[in-house]
Amino acid sequence: MAKSKLVKANQKIADKVVGGYKKIENGAVGGYKKMEESVVGKYKEIEDSFVDQFLTKDGETVEEAKMRLKEEQEQRREQREKNIKETGHHYEK
Repeated sequence: MAKSKLVKANQKIADKVVGGYKKIENGAVGGYKKMEESVVGKYKEIEDSFVDQFLTKDGETVEEAKMRLKEEQEQRREQREKNIKETGHHYEK
C-alpha cells in the first residue's frame, strides 16, 4: 500500500515536471518560429523591392524577373561546366 502511494506520488511529480517542461519548450519554439517568420518575411520583402527597383526589365513583374535571373544563372553554370570539361580550367582563356 505504501509503495503504491509512493509510485502514484512519483508519477504525479513526473507528470508536472514534464508538463512544465513542455510549456517552456512550446513557448521557446513558438517564439523562435515567430522570429523566423518575421525575419524571412522581411528578407523576402527587401529582396522583392531590390529586384523590382534594379533587376526588372520594362513591363516585367518581380516574379518574372526572378525566373529570368534564375534561368540566366543556370545557363552561366552550364557554360562554366562546359568550359571546365573542354579546357580543364575554371575560367575562360
